[in-house]
Amino acid sequence: MIRLPRLWTPLILVNFKAYIESVGGKALELAKKAEKISNQTGVCIGLAPQYTDINQIAEAVSLPVFSQHLDPIMPGSHTGQVLAEALETAGAIGTLINHSEKRMRLARIDAAIQRAREVNLVTVVCTNNENVSASAAYLKPTYIAIEPPELIGTGIPVSQAKPDIVTETVKLVKKINTEVIVLCGAGITKGDDVVSALKLGTQGILVASGVVKAKEPSKILLEFAEATLSV
Repeated sequence: MIRLPRLWTPLILVNFKAYIESVGGKALELAKKAEKISNQTGVCIGLAPQYTDINQIAEAVSLPVFSQHLDPIMPGSHTGQVLAEALETAGAIGTLINHSEKRMRLARIDAAIQRAREVNLVTVVCTNNENVSASAAYLKPTYIAIEPPELIGTGIPVSQAKPDIVTETVKLVKKINTEVIVLCGAGITKGDDVVSALKLGTQGILVASGVVKAKEPSKILLEFAEATLSV
């Protein structure tokens, strides 16, 4: 187990994306359900809501809150971009970087990690294959989340469809930087997927629609949390 401020492993990180089921009041409701499951099981659950919901969620629950993106900018004239200081002020403790739906070039990933570090934000760099994961490891993020984009939202877990990508990513990342924590994402919808991901060497999962669009998010989160405790 690895512990960071307000974080420990295994980690279940829920990306709210821009689903209508996770905006405004619905986002807050989902956050409270996640907090209840975390308190009940002792499993760390992180939340990555829309930017506009970061503050209300950070103030309402004790769970770690992440941004879905960060732009590598300094304070100034950058209309429409996401400033590290603004995220920290809103209550975020970390941020996703380079999600497959918000891709960045390597130099910008590096700069975004540096900006996040300047305001003490945890970084989760999303990657799509082993080579990108290895490159990201050199940049010293807190986490790397391996997510082949073709499997995102399909219900086909990468831990089962492409297990070699997961094991090779863990191997390469740890060879380069033993401090980076590897998460597994894409297609995770049930507890068995979580178990498979952890047995392949990862230390948590990054999930979105599997929780957010579920008919019973609490039931799914509980299943995921109990799965992490079984490994």
